[in-house]
Amino acid sequence: MSYLILIVEDEKDLVKSLEYNLRKEGYQTRIAYDGQSAIKHAGKSPHPDLILLDLMLPDISGTEVCRRLKGDEATKHIPVIMVTAKGSEIDRVVGFELGVDDYVIKPFIVRELLLRVRAVLRRTGMTTGEISSGTFGSLRIDVPAHRVWVENAEIKLTALEFKLLGTLVARRGRVQSREMLLGEAWGIDSDINTRTVDTHIKRLRGKLGVSGRCIETVRGVGYRFQQDVEEND
Repeated sequence: MSYLILIVEDEKDLVKSLEYNLRKEGYQTRIAYDGQSAIKHAGKSPHPDLILLDLMLPDISGTEVCRRLKGDEATKHIPVIMVTAKGSEIDRVVGFELGVDDYVIKPFIVRELLLRVRAVLRRTGMTTGEISSGTFGSLRIDVPAHRVWVENAEIKLTALEFKLLGTLVARRGRVQSREMLLGEAWGIDSDINTRTVDTHIKRLRGKLGVSGRCIETVRGVGYRFQQDVEEND
């Protein structure tokens, strides 16, 4: 399968480099040099399979682009990798709060970016084989449809949140370390701080509402999905 990657970047030399290396790996590419064009190209059929999104764009910020894409029914499930020179912890947190799937800081090694692209596409393109569809207390998961409900209300999760939830549910009752969850979710060894897992778990719990209590923090170790927590409350 030839994936379509939307590159959103206003530095033309960098665009040429990214386009060359992505095509060399067998990907198709689509280019947008500003935020408005990015939104237009993301909504165009066929939709891109992944978006590489710079934060500093000439018209509207990459943050706003991401917010609009995630708020649109047609584009909200497209995975996004932020590619930016803004690498502070708060910038990362804001990005992950918006639902981005990964965060790459400039300058970067092209090979590492390609690995991250491959990892995100692998996550979003699979049906999370370890997970079985089912009902766990007030939580219901439909894997083939990539849908989740809590108390019969559908909850919108990003591909990464779905993968994290699925991993915890599939191994319910067993503690999963932050390092293991990073490996499962990102699919590669990287320098991503384990606090990234905490950020995503916090966001996931918030979305799950009452079912979020099933994700227990095991101090000094990691997290565990414990269905009985909700049932016994």
